[in-house]
Amino acid sequence: MYFEYGEKEIEYLKSKDKKLGCMIEKIGHIYREVDSDLFSAVVHNIISQQISTKAQLTIWNRMKDNFGDINFENICNSDIQEIQSFGITFKKAEYIKDFALKIKNGELNLKKILKLSDEEAIRELVKLKGIGIWTAEMILLFCMQRPNIFSYNDLGIQNGLKIIYHHKEIDKKLFEKYRKRFSPYCSVASLYLWEVAGNKISDNN
Repeated sequence: MYFEYGEKEIEYLKSKDKKLGCMIEKIGHIYREVDSDLFSAVVHNIISQQISTKAQLTIWNRMKDNFGDINFENICNSDIQEIQSFGITFKKAEYIKDFALKIKNGELNLKKILKLSDEEAIRELVKLKGIGIWTAEMILLFCMQRPNIFSYNDLGIQNGLKIIYHHKEIDKKLFEKYRKRFSPYCSVASLYLWEVAGNKISDNN
């Protein structure tokens, strides 16, 4: 499953910003995978922090091979040492176990989080051990498919803005100017900014 967007979002962004529009034309449609299951998305995000893409993929595949489904029942039935044995730190294993127990004990209701506004959902997610604001924003984008996520804490987005608009620095005020311009489709703008930053695509390419 990929993040869903189409002509409506593309035409809006093109009408708001010619430079971004040129990049959209140059890059074409972006297919970014999403995980629509909120529990597994949170676990995946905890695992992936501060390790390489290759390492997190290896760990994730080990977990799936062992558990089948990454759900709170399977995690609750495992001890921290078993979770750690897939290749993650003891602290991350603790975070994942604590998350699963909160679901089991009814302290956290994922269905309710799915219905909250962006700001409210982020506030609930950051209450979890191991989940900061940036991670919560990525969960909203790549799990919940929220359309208007634009993370100031994301270096890829900042670098994309620097490349396209030739800025040396992106302060909060400048970032908010772009957020306002791209809203309500900041998530799609984010996809293109990541692509620009990752492949160093400029108007000279």
